[in-house]
Amino acid sequence: MNRIVGLETEYGCLTSDPAGPPGIVGRVRNWIFEKGRFGLADLHQRDWDEPAGNGGFLFNGGRAYVDMGHLEHCTPECLSLIDLLRYDRAGDAILLSALKGLRVADHVSFIRNNVDYYSGATFGCHENYLVHRFAPLTEANVLSLLTFLTLRLLYAGAGRVGATPGAELRGEQVKRNADPYFQISQRADYINNDLFEWVQFNRAIINTRDEPLADGRMYRRLHLLHGDTNVLPTSLLLKVGTTALVLDLLELGHLPKIVLADSVMTFRSLSHQPDGPWLVMLADRRQMDAVELLLEYYEMARSEFQGRDAETNVLLNIWKNTLIDLAKRPDALIGRVDWITKRWLFQQFIASEKVSWNDPWLKSQSLEFHNIDPARSLGLALERTPSEWTVSADDVVKASWQPPVNTRAQARSRFMRLLRNKTVRYFVDWEVIDVEGLNSLNLLNPFDPDPPEAEAWARQLSNVLGAVSFP
Repeated sequence: MNRIVGLETEYGCLTSDPAGPPGIVGRVRNWIFEKGRFGLADLHQRDWDEPAGNGGFLFNGGRAYVDMGHLEHCTPECLSLIDLLRYDRAGDAILLSALKGLRVADHVSFIRNNVDYYSGATFGCHENYLVHRFAPLTEANVLSLLTFLTLRLLYAGAGRVGATPGAELRGEQVKRNADPYFQISQRADYINNDLFEWVQFNRAIINTRDEPLADGRMYRRLHLLHGDTNVLPTSLLLKVGTTALVLDLLELGHLPKIVLADSVMTFRSLSHQPDGPWLVMLADRRQMDAVELLLEYYEMARSEFQGRDAETNVLLNIWKNTLIDLAKRPDALIGRVDWITKRWLFQQFIASEKVSWNDPWLKSQSLEFHNIDPARSLGLALERTPSEWTVSADDVVKASWQPPVNTRAQARSRFMRLLRNKTVRYFVDWEVIDVEGLNSLNLLNPFDPDPPEAEAWARQLSNVLGAVSFP
C-alpha cells in the first residue's frame, strides 16, 4: 500500500459472570496494563469519558481502551495488508491471553461482531486511511468514493440474522426482494448519513472530522464508520486493500464518474437482498448492476496500478476473482467472504436441525461465528484464505509484542519500553510523547520509524530516567 492504514475494533462480550460484561471488560483492561504487561496505561484523563487508567498504548504500537463499555483495540499504523492482518489478529490474541490469565475463559467470550441482539445496540469497526492533504476532494470525487464505499459491502459484509426495529419501521423489510431474516451487513440498519462530523448518534458512511493525528499540513485521516468487523481474512483485506486502491485513484483524480441516487438508502437496500438482484439507482436515474459498477473501479485500478508491486498484484487478482464469483457463483466464496459463508452455514444448520430463520438459536450461532477463539469460531473453522494472505500463529504472537518496522509505531514502542516500570510521569499519543521534565517529541510523520530528532530526545530521556541506555 501507498498509505498508512489502521483498524479500531470494538468487541462484544458474553459472560455468565455476576458482574456482567462491564466488570469483565474492566478486569481485562487492567490485566493488559498491569505492571506493563502489554503496554503503558494512561496516567491522565484523555477525554470526559476516558479517565486516567481507562486504557493505554501497547508495546506493539497499538492501543487498547474501554469505549462506551466495550473493550476496543486499535492496530498500530500499518503500511502493508499482511501487517494489518497480523496486528488485527494480535488484538484477539491479547484478549485471549487476558481471559486465560484471569482464569475466566470458561465463562467469558469476546466477539468480533457489531450487533447486540438483546438490546439492538451496535458497536463498530472503524477504518482509518491516511490521505494526502492535496487530494482533490471535489464533489464528483467524494460522490464516487461514496458509491464505492456503499457497494463494497457485497464482499465486505459480515452478515447478520434479522433487522433492527428501525429498519422495520422504515419499511425496508417489506420492499420487493428484501429478506427479513438475513442481511449482508451488520451495520447497514444503523447508518443514517453519507457524511457527518460526529460518530455515535447520526452515524455516517464517512466521518468528516478533520483529525489527522499527523502533520496536518500534509495529511488528513479518512475515518469510516459503516464497515462490519470481519472474521475471514479475505473479507478483511479486500475491504481495506480495495479502499486503499480507490483512494490512490482519488489522489490521481482518476475515479470513475459514478454517482448513486442515494448512498445510504442503497446501502440499506442491498443489505436486505442477499439473493440479489443487486440493482442500484444512479443519480442520472439509470439502474445498474452493483457488481458491474465495482468492476469499473477494479478496471480503473488495474490500468493504473498493475505491476506496481507484488502486494498490489495479489490484491488486484483476488479482487477480480471475487467480483467474478459474486456475479456467477457466490458459493465459491464460502470461506472467503463473511456473509456468504455465514449464510451457507446457517442454511445447513436449518436443514439439519429443522428450525426456522427466526429461531433464537441462529442468533446464538451467529455470535459463535465471530468468537475470537480460533478453537470456537465457526467462521474461522470454514476459512479458505489465499496463501499470500495467511499468517501463522507465531506471526500473531510476535505482533502482540513487536511493532511494525516501517512506521512511526516503531519509534513509539521504543520509547514506551524505556518508560516501562519507571516512576516518571508521561503522556503517550499517536503523534506525540511527553515526559515530565522534557520537551515533547513530536511524531508527525507516520511513515518514519526513526525520526531524526529521536536520538537527541533519547539521550535527554536517559538522563531523566537515570542514564538508561537507549537500545
